Amino acid sequence: MLKVENVTKYYDKHLAVDNLSFEVQDGEIFGLLGVNGAGKTTTFRMIIGLLDPTSGKITLDGKQIDYNVTDSIGFLTEERSLLTKLTVKEQIIYYGVLKGMKEKEILEELDKWLERFHITEYKDRKIKELSKGNQQKVQFISAVINNPKLLILDEPFSGLDPINVEMFMDAIKEFKKRGSSIIFSSHRMEHVELFCEKLVILVKGKSVLEGNLKEIKKNYRRKNIHIIGKVDKEAIKKLEGVENIEETAEELIVKIASDKYIDDVFKVVKKGENITKFAVEDPTLNEIFLNKVGESYEG
Repeated sequence: MLKVENVTKYYDKHLAVDNLSFEVQDGEIFGLLGVNGAGKTTTFRMIIGLLDPTSGKITLDGKQIDYNVTDSIGFLTEERSLLTKLTVKEQIIYYGVLKGMKEKEILEELDKWLERFHITEYKDRKIKELSKGNQQKVQFISAVINNPKLLILDEPFSGLDPINVEMFMDAIKEFKKRGSSIIFSSHRMEHVELFCEKLVILVKGKSVLEGNLKEIKKNYRRKNIHIIGKVDKEAIKKLEGVENIEETAEELIVKIASDKYIDDVFKVVKKGENITKFAVEDPTLNEIFLNKVGESYEG
């Protein structure tokens, strides 16, 4: 289990992370979210031991993270960190040796991953000759070659098409089943919703929302009503509690301030024609994220 306790980080007088606490259990995927500059990268660097907190404590399975612990951590960075003049094999051997692995063991693991990601023919190719998507596969392999106990994934799907995203998802879920603690960060909220049980949203280094994702969505006051059929949109717009109406090719989405306004919307909708859908749904994580981040900046 990863435990971050009351961690604060200053760069001179600049406060980058502000009294941050969270836990990531074994076999759990945890979302660490925020806009650029929110403190995510600083937090990652403290977790892997590249930076020391100004105050607070970070432990993995009860141990302070130092060079005796970092061999059990894998980190896929948002920025490309590959040595592009090396071949794929040379690059992975380099990272594996840094993690204390023997070359024979590294090559056995590498062959498994190359086959899994359908890039066995690139083993002896220079990284600079690969497509962006295949470079991302190599970057992922470099992060997991040591079968990490803690895996940090910062924008892991960058440059990937939907088929390869699915491939990465399967691999990440496999590490979850093995009992790895996983921190997942992405600006694509739909990806976070697919994976994360718990999350923290950072703004200016401080947590503005945290907890179980299902509970966060359930307890969030705003709701979305999805309607298919011919209805009086103008009458709905005038109702108290209706914040916005969106139209897609198939349906009307009425955004309301809380579930207490559902009945009022339904009274208007039932007067319409050919109504085949009236469904109340929780807002998306993207909507919650935008709202919470916006509130914090306005405050």
